Amino acid sequence: MDIAWIWIPVTILAAAFQVGRNVIQRRLVEELGTIGATQVRFLYGLPFATLLALGTLWITGADAPVMNMDFLIFIFCGSSTQIIATAFMLAAMRKGSFVVVTAYTKTEPIQVAIFGAIVLNETFSGISIIAIIIASLGVIILSTSRENKAIDKKIWSSILMGVISGGFFAVSAVSFRGALVSLGDDSLLVRTTWSLMCALCIQVALLGIWMSIFQRQLYLKCFKAWQASIWGGLLGVMASQMWFIAFALTFAANVRTLGLIEVLFAQLLTKHVFLKKTSHKEGIGILLMIAGVMILLLF
Repeated sequence: MDIAWIWIPVTILAAAFQVGRNVIQRRLVEELGTIGATQVRFLYGLPFATLLALGTLWITGADAPVMNMDFLIFIFCGSSTQIIATAFMLAAMRKGSFVVVTAYTKTEPIQVAIFGAIVLNETFSGISIIAIIIASLGVIILSTSRENKAIDKKIWSSILMGVISGGFFAVSAVSFRGALVSLGDDSLLVRTTWSLMCALCIQVALLGIWMSIFQRQLYLKCFKAWQASIWGGLLGVMASQMWFIAFALTFAANVRTLGLIEVLFAQLLTKHVFLKKTSHKEGIGILLMIAGVMILLLF
């Protein structure tokens, strides 16, 4: 049975879970700050990921994957850059509109293409150049929307952090796919659940070390906020597990392109949860940016 197509519904589920997780994290930023809200995602997600990984080994009767050097390098790179990406995303959301910041982080596929041209000497076709222009136009419209008439320092810093976040998410996505592929022919669920557990262990350790040195008081705050954080952790694991399954089945560029549907989910939540109205210019900008990314990666 060919299961390659499963990456499509799995990616849509990942995007939906990720928006829900981002909503919870956005609210936790006010209480815990950017670092604390980033840590609880990993800290409270780790128990769920561990149960999932060990449960998969028990049910399938498989052995734990052999972690070769390629896997260790890729999983560490993916884990560390995802921390940075998440921190930038939450900091940007604290300053700007939820849906617009989500859209800026979704410049990620464009940045993957640009990194490929610079690092791998990949050439752009005419239609690719047109796609970049369309996507860039979408970003310009977003940054000059009715909601953001006053283009002040705060707004530009939000834009910059969103774009930087997308860049680190791009590196993270490619790294995680590299880690999954490096595990060879182990079963799909074994590779994805094991990789997710390892990634969360690294992330909890890295942020734990940082907090121990610079912000010890955050530990207590993170544990006090367990009621909201546990849901953020659960949704985070569900989203990450779906992303990992999709990465194992197809190229990261395909997954992240379809994952742009997250912007539409975020727009719905902006209207119904945050009671913020997305302007017509924002909507046009988002659609243009998505169209540009889709053309860039599908043609």
